[in-house]
Amino acid sequence: MAMLEYRTAGESHGQALIALIEGLPAGVPLDMENINHELLRRQGGYGRGGRQKIEKDVANILSGVRRGRTIGSPLAIELVNKDWRIDQAPEVNRPRPGHADLAGSLKWLTTDCRETLERASARETAARVAAGALVKSLLAPFGIRCVGFVTQIGPVKAHVAEDRSPEDLISARDANEVYTPDPEAGEGMIAAIRKAKEDKDTLGGIIEVRVFGCPPGLGSCARYQDKLDGRLMQAVGSIQAIKGVELGMGFGVAGVYGSAVHDEIDYDPAQRDTACLGFTRRSNNAGGIEGGMTNGQTIVIRAAKKPIATLTKGMDSVNLKTRAPERSDYERSDVCAVPAASVVMENVVAFEIARAFLEKFGGDTLAEVKAAYEFYMDAARRLK
Repeated sequence: MAMLEYRTAGESHGQALIALIEGLPAGVPLDMENINHELLRRQGGYGRGGRQKIEKDVANILSGVRRGRTIGSPLAIELVNKDWRIDQAPEVNRPRPGHADLAGSLKWLTTDCRETLERASARETAARVAAGALVKSLLAPFGIRCVGFVTQIGPVKAHVAEDRSPEDLISARDANEVYTPDPEAGEGMIAAIRKAKEDKDTLGGIIEVRVFGCPPGLGSCARYQDKLDGRLMQAVGSIQAIKGVELGMGFGVAGVYGSAVHDEIDYDPAQRDTACLGFTRRSNNAGGIEGGMTNGQTIVIRAAKKPIATLTKGMDSVNLKTRAPERSDYERSDVCAVPAASVVMENVVAFEIARAFLEKFGGDTLAEVKAAYEFYMDAARRLK
């Protein structure tokens, strides 16, 4: 069986975005309603721009599925762009600070930033959301759930208790336009975004994903390339505009003694049949991963997203053709896309968890995967 992986293709204003997924076992029933729901959530959130009123992303499965189930062959998803005008789009000669414009133009030896920005655009994340939402159909039968939400926008911080259930988090998150489980903070976040728009500025923030129900042992300490924490950080760090990633207590571990960091272990027979196999912790500062492997606790990963680099008032830049100082070009953009980024991160994390899951319990069919999972969990419970 091939390793689970995916690639994306397409430009912001090209004909379509494509996600090509390989390595899925046969027999996985796809939840198309959830895939399209996740695509819709990505297009939402307070602070989005005009592009979201044009596009309506709906996943079109081109291959790898028969009668609603995977058949083990490469699976391709198409997302058609309604705003297809890449050949007619004007040149961009005044690079925007904070974007890929200047670096890409120098890399590919051109004074037109258009080709770089078309691919570097966060529009590409729609394909990543589709891929991640699709593999949730693989994780669901094993009780694994990923929940992403917003914990900060600009100066406004949310309070989200560690012990909240996935159902509670989703319900509270979906009740407001900034995708935070803290309704009071949500009101402040909306006000901050509104102020940024009035000032012709932009805002970033912090997003968090919690993964519930992961069994111990996903990932490995045998090779550094297989450590799940490193893989998750790479996957999340590759999302456009993400500038920092942390697991569990994150950077907070640097300022306290070890006794305040490491999660002490207990055993609770009543939880023997859960994902933790009965091994409980008094805290979860490790964020569910120790030594590059899941430990049965909830995975907690956060990312810092910088403010969008396209400002309506522009910023000081240089014309690449004349080298003269000018204000940067403006491309239609958002004031704040932190809520949307939480959707992207949730699904990017889901894909990486699914990849690690199949590395441990892989098989050519879903039935084989289930048998391997059940054998392992039973053997772990009886371990002496």
